Amino acid sequence: MSISEDLKLRAINTIRFLSADGVQNANSGHPGLPMGTAAIAYTIWTRHLRFNPLNPKWANRDRFVLSGGHGSMLLYSLLHLTGFDLPLDELKNFRQWGSRTPGHPEYGHTPGVEVTTGPLGQGLANGVGMAIAESHLAAEFNLHGHNIIDHYTYAIVTDGDLQEGVASEAASWAGHLKLGKLIYLYDDNRISIDGSTDHSFTEDRGARFAAYGWQVLHVADGNDVEEIDQAINQAKQDPRPSLIICRTHIGYGLPTKQDTAAAHGAPPGNEELDNAKRNLGWPVEPRFYIPEDVLAHFREAVTRGDALEQEWNARFEQYAAAAPEKAAELKRRLSGELPQGWEEALKPFAPDAKGTASRQASGAVINQLAEVLPELVGGSADLTPSNNTWIKSSSAYQHDNPAGRYFHFGVREHAMGAAMNGIALHGGLIPYGATFLVFTDYVRPAIRISALSGLQTIWVFTHDSIGLGEDGPTHQPVEHLAAMRAIPGLVTIRPADANETLEAWKVAIRRKNGPTLFALSRQNLPTLDRSVFAKADGLAKGAYVLRDYGQGKPELILMASGSEVSLIIQAAEKLAAEGRSVRVVSMPSWELFKQQDQEYRDSVLLPDVKARLSVEAAVAMGWERWVGLEGKSISIETFGASAPAEKLFEEFGFTVENVIKTAKELLD
Repeated sequence: MSISEDLKLRAINTIRFLSADGVQNANSGHPGLPMGTAAIAYTIWTRHLRFNPLNPKWANRDRFVLSGGHGSMLLYSLLHLTGFDLPLDELKNFRQWGSRTPGHPEYGHTPGVEVTTGPLGQGLANGVGMAIAESHLAAEFNLHGHNIIDHYTYAIVTDGDLQEGVASEAASWAGHLKLGKLIYLYDDNRISIDGSTDHSFTEDRGARFAAYGWQVLHVADGNDVEEIDQAINQAKQDPRPSLIICRTHIGYGLPTKQDTAAAHGAPPGNEELDNAKRNLGWPVEPRFYIPEDVLAHFREAVTRGDALEQEWNARFEQYAAAAPEKAAELKRRLSGELPQGWEEALKPFAPDAKGTASRQASGAVINQLAEVLPELVGGSADLTPSNNTWIKSSSAYQHDNPAGRYFHFGVREHAMGAAMNGIALHGGLIPYGATFLVFTDYVRPAIRISALSGLQTIWVFTHDSIGLGEDGPTHQPVEHLAAMRAIPGLVTIRPADANETLEAWKVAIRRKNGPTLFALSRQNLPTLDRSVFAKADGLAKGAYVLRDYGQGKPELILMASGSEVSLIIQAAEKLAAEGRSVRVVSMPSWELFKQQDQEYRDSVLLPDVKARLSVEAAVAMGWERWVGLEGKSISIETFGASAPAEKLFEEFGFTVENVIKTAKELLD
């Protein structure tokens, strides 16, 4: 439906000044991006984006990512105008306590926000994961004549996004995968916080993305809706991902701040904003002005979106009639419901004194799960044989094999993490990604966002300690467990043997409202005889009593995680032989233990037993909560060294003799 040039221009200016009014009213925020990209956003949202404001979770909607999340008022203005459940009062309450319009968009907090953005580059890489999920589900479920999964991922990306390393990794991978339903519009305003991008960012961005395998298009005027529209239509015709470089003007309309860094991250000021409105023929008052015909134009999205979903629902019914089993499976997957009896496929590991590395046990569990959870997809950052993450019953996801369930992320830890989040955000899949624990340093921004967003991403990190041996301190994680345990909403699990590893996977699959991280060993761990020790399902409570040694009430509590659990068992046996009563506690997850009620926690860590010793091959930070003021920790407070694992454990004091010596110091 064609509209007048006047209405189109006023609609764009409505976006522009709603956003600027929100920033000015809050006296905080970033007006430059919304004012500069209003025409781009208008074109995407009114001419291309398929969505239903009445049902923001409609499965076949297009996804929109505002990767430059600092420009959040742009997105909030669009959501309000197009009829999402975001009243105008929320825009007036921008960046205030209790509002649904925080400074950067937050998934799950504001209706219609697809992804938490703000840390630059993450949103760009999230979109890659979303496009992967769409193509994989389409390959798995679409039939001839029934394209039931068929949608695009759009994003507005910025100079800052393109400068971040995560964006380069993600763009490289997306080009390799030929993700043709990925369309990014680049806000090429050539201004950053420090001033002109000429200070630091002068390469040919288009040539860079072309080298990655993207189609690169140019829009000379980022305010020209018809030119933008034509570019998006051209992008849809190409099998490659597309970057549309739009020449824009930050803070468009501001009389003294347009095209300057002053427009980026501060309110324009009342006088400057008023003059911008005069420049563009906009009423100075009232603030948050929305012309009635403009609102009616935007609200056509409600009728249009409802019709799109109803049409899709009708097609889904036809699909269900043609392929009832596929339709039922797709509905289950999209709802996040797990198949009945999935846990029965997981077979416990037999006792074994020699044991197996927890990374190998994890690999076995992945392949058991893969048989009953077709939504489980994942891969490794070029460490598949080391991480033990290959799905034997499937194949690798590639542009010519989108049905494959295994991802070769390449040596791209940053992109792996952010793309996993995008896959989880899309829905219908449960993603896992793997590398060495030490490289949580590279993945941490994505891990943090997965926790902030409450995403079911599963982080499989191996080579969890000095036990990896000869590679030395560059690859030996020391402070990393403490860093992961510090992230709110993340459950970190360091299993003690193969059966704890199996139980850890159960926790991660059941846990739909947040991410789970495994810290797995390179070296073999004895598989405990559970007829002698407590059942491994105690892991679900974070910590549990493995066994009490000696007579009567324990006088000492030994606690550990991972590879050090077998060490404290040996020490307890010797202490008991000397007449000491000792409790051995496996403590694989502090977070899960914190979730238990006080009665359970007290039943494990007896409050009146003050002699407590923790043993973990990492920094002791945080263990004081569990050992108390009178307890001690055997830990590593320096970096590791290059030597065989057995020698390292000996030199750093992780021996039965040192545990006994330290325990006696507590008891005597």
